[in-house]
Amino acid sequence: MAKKKKVKRKAKRLVTFGLVSVVLIVIIGVTLFNVLSDIVNKYQEKKELEDKLVALQEKEVELENDVNKLKDPEYLARYAREKYFYSKDGEYILRIPDDEEGE
Repeated sequence: MAKKKKVKRKAKRLVTFGLVSVVLIVIIGVTLFNVLSDIVNKYQEKKELEDKLVALQEKEVELENDVNKLKDPEYLARYAREKYFYSKDGEYILRIPDDEEGE
């Protein structure tokens, strides 16, 4: 009978060890999945931010070019006449509608 108790204890220990192992494996698996999911999300966010950075850098170059153009008095005068309908003395401004405005 002592042998049966030892066998039962060993079996009970083995089952307990097995359950603890399974629980630990599940916890580690879930944690690993969450970490990998976070890494993938961070890479996607990084890609989106890099694309946005490129777009903003292109916009910055455009704006710098506009600033340099506006420093030229001739360009500035022409821009003001076209955009804000300023005219020189004796000059008339006629606005011709675009195709899109006529629709």
